[in-house]
Amino acid sequence: MVRTKLRVDFNVLPEELRAGLLEIVADRPELFCLAGCCDGGDGDGGDEEGKRGEADGGNCDRKDCNCGDEKCAHINVTFAHDEALGNKLALAVHVDEGGREVRISYGQKAAAFRALGRLLGQLSTGNGGTVSISPFSEASSFQMLGIMIDASRNGVLRVDAAKQFLRHVALMGINTCMLYTEDTYEVPGLPFFGYLRGLYTRDELKELDDYAFNLGIEMIPCIQTLAHLEQILQWPAFAEYRDTAGVLLAEDEKTYELLEKMIVAASSPSRTKRIHVGMDEAFGIGAGRYKELHGEKRPFDILNAHLAKVREICQRHGLRPMIWSDMYFRLGSKNHEYYDKNTVIPEDVKQAIPKDVDLVYWDYYHLDSDFYAEWIERHRELGSEPVMAGGVWTWDRFWASLPFSFTTTDACMRACKQKGLREAFVTMWGDDGMECDVFSALPGIQFFAEHGYAAGETVDQQLLRINFRGACGADADFDDWVKASAVDAPPGVDDPGRCHGNPGKWLLWQDPLLAIMDPLVEGLPLREHYEKLAPALFAAAEKANRGGRWGRRLLFPAYLAHTLALKSELRRRLAAAYEQGDRAALRQMLAADIPALQAAVEDLWQIHRDIWMSTYKPFGWEVIEGRYGGLLARLATLADVLAAYLDGEVEEIPELTVKLEKPMWTAPGMLPEVHYARVATPSMIK
Repeated sequence: MVRTKLRVDFNVLPEELRAGLLEIVADRPELFCLAGCCDGGDGDGGDEEGKRGEADGGNCDRKDCNCGDEKCAHINVTFAHDEALGNKLALAVHVDEGGREVRISYGQKAAAFRALGRLLGQLSTGNGGTVSISPFSEASSFQMLGIMIDASRNGVLRVDAAKQFLRHVALMGINTCMLYTEDTYEVPGLPFFGYLRGLYTRDELKELDDYAFNLGIEMIPCIQTLAHLEQILQWPAFAEYRDTAGVLLAEDEKTYELLEKMIVAASSPSRTKRIHVGMDEAFGIGAGRYKELHGEKRPFDILNAHLAKVREICQRHGLRPMIWSDMYFRLGSKNHEYYDKNTVIPEDVKQAIPKDVDLVYWDYYHLDSDFYAEWIERHRELGSEPVMAGGVWTWDRFWASLPFSFTTTDACMRACKQKGLREAFVTMWGDDGMECDVFSALPGIQFFAEHGYAAGETVDQQLLRINFRGACGADADFDDWVKASAVDAPPGVDDPGRCHGNPGKWLLWQDPLLAIMDPLVEGLPLREHYEKLAPALFAAAEKANRGGRWGRRLLFPAYLAHTLALKSELRRRLAAAYEQGDRAALRQMLAADIPALQAAVEDLWQIHRDIWMSTYKPFGWEVIEGRYGGLLARLATLADVLAAYLDGEVEEIPELTVKLEKPMWTAPGMLPEVHYARVATPSMIK
């Protein structure tokens, strides 16, 4: 079969694209032929030697392509920066000569890679044969279309995994990336900063900055300079900087000496002159040691005074800071809520907010674009143009909640367009241990990018799927990835596009005997749901595995669904058989069901460990592994207790006699989002 490939002549390729394009070619060699790259080797993109070029333009050991038409059908692709497009996220793809000559005009470098991703998507529709290329053009209304990846909740992306992620999102047209690092970056002279947490060294951050730059992506440091610093403040070495357990002591010179070291360390590996300095969720600011030293003071004033000092440090180093905006709204709310429509921010507080500090409005909850539009205007009332931060829901779960992410992203981006906002990014948090495979967020990022480049207020669903294959590979089936989100959408969830619950997590981790969440799913056919889902996901993984890229990652939710099919109704069935005195049923569960579940948990633990070790640094895995170990130990105890009861060694199983009560209220058609600590045991002693 004749296969269509893109032929790129490096003799006429803009210098700014050379290094990044070589990285894309090395990752997808079967789709490219190169000409004029450099001397030596076969120009077919498929040879192994010299895959990746050097950052200065690519000494990749290649010569002109000589594979011949009998081996592949060429489409010649040329790139040119278009001065008329300026530095915008804009592109135009022109097609001549019956579809065999393609010219890409682009503004910002990221737009060139977006155009390439779309071309690769069109190639994927040919099923390995010849294809014809259609022209297209796009002009985003945004100046920033970015992502933020949490590297602070145990999962610190390996450098090679981060590079892979950057390659995929570059082909989507993403032009900004932040790695959220509370303490996971190297600060010279502070050995307990990021201690045993897998921090990034300065060299690693510099390497990622260079790599992203070649792909048209600006790496912006993203740190914390007020709250969310429990990881360092737990150590005696940082006791003098502590206001409360997670909040720094404001208005203290030693604190600002520390912050200057942190800001310099985080920013120095990067080209950018922007930095995200956090400052969100500073609950109890001024209520701890600060109050002992300075007495009672209005929290608004502490916040603004602290921001002024942090801004001063940034200015000294030529940096423009941005902060999360929520504390201004929380402090003005009687209920300390971010999205309280009755919040009041005093006029003097508004006036004191520096206008050269960008406020980041984060919101990944609301389903109605009107709310986002209102909150954008409320941010503008604070005196500057906000940056929008939406989210792809990777936190508190094993696989991204894609349907809910699509709903909130759609509402958010429609409001941004209506209000003329120019900067937006999506966050991928890792709350409660980063159990999630962050790569499962890629369809959500693709949806965000499609919205960002679309002229209208809707996303073309067919183009979304084609472009996802272009960015992530021909084996990347958008719908299969979305299907995996159903691990969190069993009966009890009426519409996964409107619910961010995580039952797939709490059904796994809740104690097999105590099962405190069971009353929320009483009588629901959970096992049936997961018994249908598991083989569908295994089939999707097998299909993806034929492409050699994504099969192993799709196995993770497949094994999870299989495990939940065995566990989700276990306590319910045990309690019913115990109450009815059905010893035969209990013996069956002891002989078959519990051993099958134990084997499934072991398999899930191993595939999860494999995914983790290839994606994140090893630090932090010990937390997740402890959860698996605890579950396996409890299953072993369950088997021993049940055997002792059936053998007459004990007269009862007290845990099965207790009537379980609903632990929380849930809206009809919804199931809740709950952390591990809440479901593993009813005890507050963890």
